[in-house]
Amino acid sequence: MDEDTPRTDGGTERADGEPSEDVALDPWGSASVGDYADLFAEFGIEAFDDVADDVVDPHYLMRRGVIFGHREYDAVAEAMANDEPFAALSGFMPTGDPHIGHKLVFDELIWHQRRGGDVFGLIADLEAHSARGMSWDEIDEHARSYLLSLLALGFDPEAGELYRQSDNREVQDLGFELGSKANFSEFEAIYGFDGETNISHMQSVVTQTADILYPQLVDEPKPTVIPVGPDQDPHVRLTRDLATRLRYFKVTEAFASFELDDAERTLVRAAYDALAGDGSDDDGEAVNRDADDVRCEDAAEWLADYEPPAVDAEEVDLEAAKASALDKLRAGGKEPLRPRVRFFDRNATDEAFEALIGAVQGEKRVFEGHVDAFEMTREAAESLAREVEIDHDGFGFRQPSSIYHRFMTGLTGGKMSSSIPASHISLLDDPEDGYDKVRSATTGGRDTAEEQRELGGEADECPVYELYAYLLAGDDDGLATEVYSECVNGERLCGGCKEQAAELMREFLAEHQEKREEAEEVLEGLDIDLDSDRRGTGGEH
Repeated sequence: MDEDTPRTDGGTERADGEPSEDVALDPWGSASVGDYADLFAEFGIEAFDDVADDVVDPHYLMRRGVIFGHREYDAVAEAMANDEPFAALSGFMPTGDPHIGHKLVFDELIWHQRRGGDVFGLIADLEAHSARGMSWDEIDEHARSYLLSLLALGFDPEAGELYRQSDNREVQDLGFELGSKANFSEFEAIYGFDGETNISHMQSVVTQTADILYPQLVDEPKPTVIPVGPDQDPHVRLTRDLATRLRYFKVTEAFASFELDDAERTLVRAAYDALAGDGSDDDGEAVNRDADDVRCEDAAEWLADYEPPAVDAEEVDLEAAKASALDKLRAGGKEPLRPRVRFFDRNATDEAFEALIGAVQGEKRVFEGHVDAFEMTREAAESLAREVEIDHDGFGFRQPSSIYHRFMTGLTGGKMSSSIPASHISLLDDPEDGYDKVRSATTGGRDTAEEQRELGGEADECPVYELYAYLLAGDDDGLATEVYSECVNGERLCGGCKEQAAELMREFLAEHQEKREEAEEVLEGLDIDLDSDRRGTGGEH
C-alpha cells in the first residue's frame, strides 16, 4: 500500500492484540463496529493489507483502508491477475432510498466488472418483505431507485446480471437444496432466531445463501467475492459452511490409515519431512532415510521431542494436538507413514464415487467411503473432485470470498442512520440539500481557529474528511492527501473544508441525478419486473 495515502480510522491495529469489546454482527440491526480489530479476533476476518499487494491497480477504497478486511480474497486477486474467470455479487434490501453508504458497494461491484468479472446485483425483496415488513409496492419503488443509481454509476447490464430474489427460480431452487444442510439451532446461534421468528424470515436467509452461490451456477464454479459491510458477515460464514456441506467429496492430506485434524496434520507433516528428508538430530547424527521406510512409530519418537512453534490463532492448541497426534502415531506402530491425498465420500451418488475411483491415476487404495491417491497433488485432487461432481449433477461450489468496508460515520456524529435524515445523504437528495447537510456536519476540528492552527484537526475522527476519503476525492489520492495533511497540520480550518466538501457534494448529486434520468431508458429495456403483482402484508412490523 502507498504509505503516502492517508488511511481512514477504525482501530484495525491494537497494541495489546486483544479485542476491546464484545461484537455482535446483526444483518438487520444497527450498523456499527466499535473497533474493527475485534472482527479479526472474534470472527476470523483477515486484514485486507495482507492481500493488497496482490491486487493490480487497486480501487481507491482499498488504497485508503476503507476496505479493511477479507475472507480468501487472494483467490479472486489471483484470478484477476491471470485473466481467469471470477465473479462478484452483492444485494440491496429495498427498504428506503439509496444513500452514499450504498455507493461504496455499487462502486465495488462496478470496479470488479471493469476488471473482467461476471458481476451480479440483486434486489433482496424477499428479505425486505419478511424481515422488515415492507409492502410489495414499497419494494417496487425502492428497487427501481437502487437499480437506477447502480446503472448511473456505471454498471454495465449487458456484461452483468440484475435480478430480484422473488423472480429467480434458480436461486429459489438452490436455496431449497442448501436448506437441507442447515438447521434451526444453527440459525439460533448465528442470528439469534427464536420461537418468535417467522418462518419466512428464516427462509429469506437460506435464499441469501443461494444468492451468494448463484454466480457459480453460471458457466462454472469460480472464485466469487461478496463486497459487504461487516454486519453481513454472518451470511457469508453460513454460506461458506453450506457450500462445503453440499460438496460430494472432501479432499484432505493424509499420511496413514488413521485420520488427522488440521493441527495434527501440520505436526505429522513436520515429522515426515524431517525423517524422509536430509537432516540431523541434536547430536548431529543423520536422521534421513528412504521415504518408504518411515514408520508411524519413528514419527512418534521424533515428534515427542519436537517443540511446536507459537501460533497466533487462539483456537489452535498445538500442545493438545501434539498429544493426540502422538497417540495416533504410536497406535499406528510399524505402519508406513506415506503422504497421500484422501477423497472422502460426503454426499456422492454410487455412480459418482465409482467414477472418482476410475479417474484417480497412479497408485491408489480404495476403502469403504474414501480413496487414497499417492501420486496426486492436493490442488489436482481438488480439481478432479470438482470435475467428477459436476459431471454427476453436483454443484462443485467453491467457498465464496468476501471483502468488508468500514461504515461511514453519520454527518451528525455517531451512526449514519436512514431514520435520521441529517445524518446521511441520499443519492436522491436535492443537490442544495446535500450542500446544506455537509455545511452543517460535525467535524473533527478544535474548539477555536487558534487551537486548530496550533494543534491541527483530528481528521481520523471527522465525518467530513470521511466524505473526501470515501466519495468526494474519487480516484484522486492527491486531493485526499492534501485535505488530510492540511487538516492535521493546522493549515486547513473547518469552515473552508466544509465549504469545499459541500460544493463537491452538490456537484456529485447533480451529476448523479442527471445520469439517473439517462438510466431510466436503460432500466426499462432490462428483463426485470419492477411492477410486482404479488400479494401479502409482509413479515415483521
